[in-house]
Amino acid sequence: MSLTARAVHDISEIDAALWDACATSSGSYNPFLSHAFLYALERSHSATKETGWHPFHLLLEDDDSPNRVVGLMPMYLKGHSQGEYVFDHAWADAWHRAGGKYYPKLQSCVPFTPATGPRLLRHPSVLNDANDRRMDLLGAASQIADEMSLSSLHITFMEQEDWELARHAGYLARIDQQFHWQNRGYNCFDDFLSALSSKKRKNLKRERRDALANDITIERITGDELTDEHMDAFYQFYQDTGSRKWGSPYLSREFFSAMAQDFAEHTLLIMARRAGRYIAGAINFIGSDTLFGRNWGCVEDHRFLHFEVCYYQAIDFAIERGLARVEAGAQGSHKVARGYEPQATYSAHWIPDPGFRAAIERYLDDERGYVEQDIEHVSQHTPFRKA
Repeated sequence: MSLTARAVHDISEIDAALWDACATSSGSYNPFLSHAFLYALERSHSATKETGWHPFHLLLEDDDSPNRVVGLMPMYLKGHSQGEYVFDHAWADAWHRAGGKYYPKLQSCVPFTPATGPRLLRHPSVLNDANDRRMDLLGAASQIADEMSLSSLHITFMEQEDWELARHAGYLARIDQQFHWQNRGYNCFDDFLSALSSKKRKNLKRERRDALANDITIERITGDELTDEHMDAFYQFYQDTGSRKWGSPYLSREFFSAMAQDFAEHTLLIMARRAGRYIAGAINFIGSDTLFGRNWGCVEDHRFLHFEVCYYQAIDFAIERGLARVEAGAQGSHKVARGYEPQATYSAHWIPDPGFRAAIERYLDDERGYVEQDIEHVSQHTPFRKA
């Protein structure tokens, strides 16, 4: 098979059915890798050249069948390191101090989304090939970085199997950790509570009770019930949190309208109401086996309300839907006491410069050891009853 790689700078130029066939070829649906989600980021002007996220999606094509795309990678030419959640600011600083130009760089990820998912998307027709094209995608991406004389290429929040392939292809390996809730066949929230130690179970019940103490009610809104009015309220919360965390929110108001109009069946808003108005909320996205918690915000502060809206309601929804897990976003060791457990996340990095590569490799070797030790330590101190 003779292959050609090319970059596309607007995802609307790629057939949506073709993209989605590649994104779901493994049999699992990840909402963030859908054409509709990525297109919403671009057409809402959230992920564009002007915001430092220049779409640079990689297409791998079979030359013997020009209309046959055999592989895809969501990719961006980045002018900064914002909105990635795998931090390379120190790398950029070191490269600049050495007289180099770190930006632009290539980034394969979903913008503003610290959630694990496929990055090496293959057409269903090649899955049974001896070479299923993932190594070809990795090689094409690194070749583009080299030919453009870029400082680096980063593939973040990869699935572990693809990460192992990237290591074999010469990429540098990095791990970090998040905290995910695992559904062990619970039929209801009380089943989950019964798996906790007595003290932790009492603490969790108290937090849920106190969160709603000020006549607060919770609504879960998805599908046809989701309206632009709900998004108006949530966008207020998002702006407040975004302004405090990042200086300015990453996602535009138009993005949330796109979610309500075109992505409602995969979107879940968990909203808190008091005295006739919404005061807090969290937006989640629904995959085939995972609920992904993304953004939270509020206009009133109430003790434990964040835990109720973001963690406990998500667990309740996942149990009701029979979902296998809840991924509640980046960071947050406080999630452990609420039943979320440590989980490694994976990224791979292509550094062409030999000296810079050697320095980063030494750093990552040390970092992986620390992260693995911390995951092991935290795993021994979860709130679950000991066998």
